[in-house]
Amino acid sequence: MSKEHHYKTTIQWTGNKGTGTSNYRNYERNHTISVENKPIIEASSDPAFRGDKTKYNPEEMLLSSLSSCHMLWYLHFCAEAGVIVTDYVDNATGTMIETKNGSGHFSEVILNPLITVSEISMIEKAKELHHKANEFCFIANSVNFPVKHIPVVLVK
Repeated sequence: MSKEHHYKTTIQWTGNKGTGTSNYRNYERNHTISVENKPIIEASSDPAFRGDKTKYNPEEMLLSSLSSCHMLWYLHFCAEAGVIVTDYVDNATGTMIETKNGSGHFSEVILNPLITVSEISMIEKAKELHHKANEFCFIANSVNFPVKHIPVVLVK
């Protein structure tokens, strides 16, 4: 039996400089992302699309969602398998291709997790569990491009 989970966010445009969208260059791409009882995220578009480089953009948020979802499943499976993870950092990268008409799409995401485990005997299982985490990740299962992972596992 499948379960449904529902999510709600509010996106509010904050980039009206007084004349709205009267001209492509007359407004900012700034907006806020909010969820009830959580901190507000200041966002914009990528600077290549007239955005504010000091704010998160949708492409970074997608990449972060993939990385975070993978990590959470990975930690879950490690805990079940007796692999003790003491540190996890992922320097994820993504490639987006802009098409001639101005639209675009991601062609791939590569997760580069650096994991520290407590014992040398855990290294192989720690590497193996990335495949299972990738299979279970809700976000990775929802995109139409490959999500690859190149893990490095160290011992504390």
